Amino acid sequence: MSSIYNLPPHLQQRVQAELKFGESLVWVGQPNPNRFMKTGFALWLFFIPWTAFSLFWMAGASGFHLPTFDSPFSFFPLFGLPFLLIGLGGLASPFWLRHKARSMIYAITTQRAFSIEGIKSITVKTYLAADISNIERTEHADGTGDLVLRTESYQDNEGHRGTNKQGFFAVEEVKKVEHLLDNLTRTNLV
Repeated sequence: MSSIYNLPPHLQQRVQAELKFGESLVWVGQPNPNRFMKTGFALWLFFIPWTAFSLFWMAGASGFHLPTFDSPFSFFPLFGLPFLLIGLGGLASPFWLRHKARSMIYAITTQRAFSIEGIKSITVKTYLAADISNIERTEHADGTGDLVLRTESYQDNEGHRGTNKQGFFAVEEVKKVEHLLDNLTRTNLV
């Protein structure tokens, strides 16, 4: 069993503040930061060429020399700066995800499962036993993995459809956590 005392003090307080009267913790954990950040590396396939093209465009627009700003045309290469910044931000996304994982908490109680994320303001997602059905587990060789507890379909304003998967991601001992969630659903649905 994972203990709340394995968490930093400020995260322990967050978990305690979320517990309802008569509810006790069964398990609490955090995403593995290294595993959690790996999802961001897939974005690099897009942001490496994006950033490279932004740099190439800015260099080409400046005539492949540093702008002198003597004429209005010298400012033209700066129009590529927002695109370069977007590219650099995208390349940094795995490291932002690693930082985000350190402030996330996953918990299973005697009544529900919930996740808490955020630093200054927090978001709490609650999964009641009735909400948890057809848990999807992805397990890696090291025992970490993902547990999808809820999948929601959506359609944006342009008509594109997609799904939003919610649950516990990059969890240590994912099979054990899945077993605890199964117990939660069985005991609270009877």
